[in-house]
Amino acid sequence: QVQLVESGGGLVQAGGSLRLSCDASGRTISSYSMGWFRQAPGKEREFVAAINRNGGSTNYADSVKGRFIISRDNAKNTVYLQMNSLKPEDTAVYYCARVVGTRPYDSWGQGTQVTVSS
Repeated sequence: QVQLVESGGGLVQAGGSLRLSCDASGRTISSYSMGWFRQAPGKEREFVAAINRNGGSTNYADSVKGRFIISRDNAKNTVYLQMNSLKPEDTAVYYCARVVGTRPYDSWGQGTQVTVSS
């Protein structure tokens, strides 16, 4: 079983940047593709970005393409989400998970809140 803990969220003005981290424990994540998801108030959780096992391939939702960058450091058992040019519509709780394609298969952690003010 792997435990995933998200961090790095906060309050930022539109146009600003944040970097989220997803720290894994319990087992190595180097054998898994990993993804980020988000859930805004009153909306369903949605896919944001995914990265394959060695970091050589990434996939993004159209809404964040060109603004967000997913990366990983398998030596640190950590996945990152660099978020640039943030918009108010990026406001959500962000979660990470192991994925198959864009589908998660972990139990959700507590997530990290990102709030973008206009």
